[in-house]
Amino acid sequence: MDAKENADNWQCREHALDFIQRPLVMGVINVTPDSFSDGGQYDDPVRAVDHALALVDQGADLLDIGGESTRPGAQEVSEEQEVHRVLPVVRELVRQTSKPISVDTRKVAVARVVLDAGAAIINDVEASRQDDAMWQLVAQTGAGYVAMHMQGQPQTMQRDPSYGDVLQEVDTFFSQRLEQINQAGVKNQQVVLDVGIGFGKTLEHNLVLLKSLERFGHFRRPLLLGVSRKSMFGSLLGVKEPAKRMPAGLACALWAMDRGVKVIRTHDVAETVQALDMWEVLKALPSS
Repeated sequence: MDAKENADNWQCREHALDFIQRPLVMGVINVTPDSFSDGGQYDDPVRAVDHALALVDQGADLLDIGGESTRPGAQEVSEEQEVHRVLPVVRELVRQTSKPISVDTRKVAVARVVLDAGAAIINDVEASRQDDAMWQLVAQTGAGYVAMHMQGQPQTMQRDPSYGDVLQEVDTFFSQRLEQINQAGVKNQQVVLDVGIGFGKTLEHNLVLLKSLERFGHFRRPLLLGVSRKSMFGSLLGVKEPAKRMPAGLACALWAMDRGVKVIRTHDVAETVQALDMWEVLKALPSS
């Protein structure tokens, strides 16, 4: 399989995902009491599972479960607490749906437990790690892996993010991480890249990255974009309540789709699916 073919596939254990049609939609389920967007709504496993299955009904192609808030300034939780939050949800979703289950975690111990329970993807906001234990686990299990760029840690990342050239630094990060990930035994087909909007970036950095998403196509790996309900919409558009930022998120999803992004991570699944599908209809219309 050549590099171009690799870019059209994402191997996540037994799930071979392709991007022949519109981008895949990843539905977000936060099982935390302190998420910036929906903190506390789904911290009960039964409610979380019901919500996740509702997202599947709305058209989610995969589900992303998070047991630790990574909003700016969020406090780290223990491995035990994170497992306690996510494991019952993962187990039940693996039983009730065939959709790939992703877990948003920075912790190798948590990743190991959820992969043992049937999760297919690890969404790692700390792909900046130096230790390769997470990558070795991904290699051993064949899991899909989201490598996200973040400057700093969630507790400190927004204090004073600074770059000489944000595009070049993110590009270099991806190049270095892909090399390290490969050295740990992970195949390129397992990896998706995420520029990390809002993770150690100012509003200006975010906009520069959004403007230039095509730049990262030379890696021949799919891009994931997560901007749903982000605080940058509050700064840019004056929309203070996260739940009211959906239109801005949809605009970014369509922008990203038109620039080759292959996975859209969102809280607003039904609306995102409808917008992406309509965009595809319009693109397919014959020229007058």
